[in-house]
Amino acid sequence: MKKGLHSIWKCLCSLTIALALCNSSYSQLSAGNYFEAGFTVGPMIFMGDLGGHQGVGTTFLKDYNMPTTKLTFGVFMAAHPSELLGIRLSANFGSIEGDDNLVVAHGGDEVSRLNRNLDFKSTITEANLLFELYPTVLFEDRPTEQTGRLRPYGVIGVGVFHFNPMGQYVDPNTSQTTWVYLQPLHTEGEGFVPGVNNYALTQINIPMGFGVKYYVSEKVNLGMEFLYRKTFTDYIDDVSTNYVDPAVLQANLPNGTSQIAIAMANKSPLQGIPGSAYNPGDKRGDPTQDDAYFTLSLKVGIRLGSDHSYDNSTRCPLLRF
Repeated sequence: MKKGLHSIWKCLCSLTIALALCNSSYSQLSAGNYFEAGFTVGPMIFMGDLGGHQGVGTTFLKDYNMPTTKLTFGVFMAAHPSELLGIRLSANFGSIEGDDNLVVAHGGDEVSRLNRNLDFKSTITEANLLFELYPTVLFEDRPTEQTGRLRPYGVIGVGVFHFNPMGQYVDPNTSQTTWVYLQPLHTEGEGFVPGVNNYALTQINIPMGFGVKYYVSEKVNLGMEFLYRKTFTDYIDDVSTNYVDPAVLQANLPNGTSQIAIAMANKSPLQGIPGSAYNPGDKRGDPTQDDAYFTLSLKVGIRLGSDHSYDNSTRCPLLRF
């Protein structure tokens, strides 16, 4: 995750430097305001504690399990005070999953996740305020003449998202499998164990990434965008710290709920074996790395209005994209 974030931040810093170098040109940008509306569709991918591949688990592409890929859909409205800058409001609707049973054992650290045997799924609803920066506009001769142009851009902002993890529960009496909400079960003793707090289902994230637009015409553009969400919670998958003592759940939850909570807190076939690392107090997740998710979206944008009053005075040289 850290390497991925560093690469994104390098990209955004490069865009800032480009602006600084062409500051005199930027001051001459006076393209008229216009608005853009559109929709997005593409895969949403979760990076957290569950699932993964060989070795130590991470929260970036190394632990990507293709079967957990889900589609997300979104709509957006953007204001462009100039061709250089976009300010976008967006709403996205998708889902994410993670499953330890997708781990293929090679005899390394991944075996511990396979034996942990946890799974989850959750819907994701989010709203974002994003700032788009189009640095190549500084090198275009006539930025308002968009048709046929290819424009890369960087994007960063702030968002709010809602999740609600569920896990598969197998009824011991009927062997029937159902999906149950995990947060009310306090599977790691949240709110009961000192130092382990309840987690909120609505959280803040920091979306950041990059994309590229191709202007089919003055009114329509197609784009592809990678958007990574840094979050500030490790409980999107309901897994973060240590296994809780079943007696804690028994003492703090109603009888029916406590039995389900105990079953969902520890689903490892190795629990109860001394020294197996799947007993109360043993490591269940990794609280040092918060969960993350990202999308790779196809965008369709429609320009709602334009003003071609671009000042053709001092600017950087022509570079057609």
